[in-house]
Amino acid sequence: MTKSKGLEQTAKFRVAKVGGIDETTVDVGPGVTVLTGRNATNRTSFLRSIMGVMGSDDVSLKGDATEGQVELTLDGDRYTRTLSRTNGTVTTGGDPYLDDPELADLFAFLLESNEARRAVARGADLRELIMRPVDTEAIQAEIRECEREKERIDEELADLEDLKGELPELEKRRSQLDAKIEDKREELAAKEADIESLDADVDETREEKRELETRLDDLRDKRAELERVRSDIDLQQESIESLTSERRELEDELADLPETPMGDHDELEDEIARLRDRKDRLESEVSDLQDVIQFNEDLLDGGDRSIADVLEDGKGSVTDDLVDDTVVCWTCGSEVSTERVSDTLDQLREVRQEKLDTIRTLESELEELKEKQRHHRKRQQRRETAERKLDDLENELDRREETLADLREERTRLSDDIDDLESEVEALEAEEFGEVLDLHKEANQLEFELGRLESDLDDVADRIGTIEDRLAEEDALRVEREELSEELTNLRTRIDRIEEQSVEQFNEHMDAVLDRLGYANLERIWIERVEREVREGRRKVERTAFELHVVRSTDSGATYEDTVDHLSESEREVTGLVFGLAGYLVHEVYETVPFMLLDSLEAIDPPRLADLVDYIADYPRFLVVALLPEDAQALDDDYTRITDI
Repeated sequence: MTKSKGLEQTAKFRVAKVGGIDETTVDVGPGVTVLTGRNATNRTSFLRSIMGVMGSDDVSLKGDATEGQVELTLDGDRYTRTLSRTNGTVTTGGDPYLDDPELADLFAFLLESNEARRAVARGADLRELIMRPVDTEAIQAEIRECEREKERIDEELADLEDLKGELPELEKRRSQLDAKIEDKREELAAKEADIESLDADVDETREEKRELETRLDDLRDKRAELERVRSDIDLQQESIESLTSERRELEDELADLPETPMGDHDELEDEIARLRDRKDRLESEVSDLQDVIQFNEDLLDGGDRSIADVLEDGKGSVTDDLVDDTVVCWTCGSEVSTERVSDTLDQLREVRQEKLDTIRTLESELEELKEKQRHHRKRQQRRETAERKLDDLENELDRREETLADLREERTRLSDDIDDLESEVEALEAEEFGEVLDLHKEANQLEFELGRLESDLDDVADRIGTIEDRLAEEDALRVEREELSEELTNLRTRIDRIEEQSVEQFNEHMDAVLDRLGYANLERIWIERVEREVREGRRKVERTAFELHVVRSTDSGATYEDTVDHLSESEREVTGLVFGLAGYLVHEVYETVPFMLLDSLEAIDPPRLADLVDYIADYPRFLVVALLPEDAQALDDDYTRITDI
């Protein structure tokens, strides 16, 4: 895939007091720009100036300066990076191009010390480098959140299925109640007609009739109240049974949640604090090492002239020393070869990498301890919550037991009142009123039964309405569940896709580059994605790894697998650059970072270097390459050359 270069504006840089640069302005046009010159001509200092204004911290202030600045004007916008020295400490500020330079530092700024570029030669973890910019913890958190939401929807859908099963029985119950109510109304109407007919023939006083009717009304009311109390008693008993069952579950849960001793919490806190202190010390040491490495790199590049001038001491110009491949040691003042200084820098970089590896191991152990600490706290919180719920349940049970006792007393009182009323009604009965009184009693009972049936019908209708309202949500829930399933699939495969694309990009571009460069008997260099058991803190877990394979051929044409250690320096450099390019493409760095930077390419012979630059030039908007004059001669004459910085 080739990035479109729709924007054609020139990038204008103004640099002051950065690296070995006193002050300069440089225009960089789209495409390939070659910084050509001998050592100590500030080529690397300018590349690091570009990195600085883009947002990278891998930039240094001139040794004799207290303030420095890089300014970039691009596409009509202005970006700045300032450096200030206070009490020996350099701080950065300004408004750089990038908020987060991690991707650029790893895969766009491919200078000699670039971690991705050096990964092949140092046998580093290729997979870790490619995946470092990916926030896997955030992805896992998203997965857990989606899983919880999907589980909630599944539970709701399962509830809806259960509700669907209720509907046929509820509809049947409603039909039965409608029929019973109709029958009961007809029976009551017939009974009231009999009463009216009988009333016309019965000669009784108004006062006797009113008294009888009053007693019958009271009797009906008391029976209705008694039925209500009985229903309340049933509800309270069901609630007590449910609460008792919940209490048993909480008691069982508490039994399974032993309280963590405070000593265990304190030990975890102490161990976490110890590991943090060690990690902080290592990070400080890495920072110091980086300062030493950066200083010496600038010295080799001719960056810090003030110290070099002090160390000359009549031994000839430092520029002459550099041309003769020697420098003056800033610690003892003696002349040493640049190769020896470079070897020492490599050793320092290895020490820094070892400390970085130790830091990552400590981070893993810290995360494991923090997870254990979170587990203890979560278990303690669950225990406290269960204990609080248990207290609430005990109080609720006591309240309901009291309510049940009151209801039972009320039931007894109402039963006694009904017995008294029935006795009064019987006492008022005269032989001539017996039939009409019986009819009134029967009508009274029919009205009571009719009221219960109508109440039951209302309950059934309400339940059907509630279920139908819930079922109306089903389609929306299923759509939401489908969307969550797709999101989960995307999240779960995101890491795999990045790994697969990284391997594909590397293998594809490595094949194409080797085909162009034509190394003798080097058939193929490729990455295989494998599962490997690794130690993570104190545990062994399965992790994906990238294995680098080298395939060579004999004079007879037979192929065999070789080792990375047997790659020539040129082959290693090319492989490292292609690995950096693969990360650049997989993470689509070209979308946010317009520059790719290259230097220290002397190990690659000029013709092959020209082909490699031509190949890489298809991808970034601006490709800036620092080369010695003899190497630059092999590159396309159409490329822009800058010889004075």
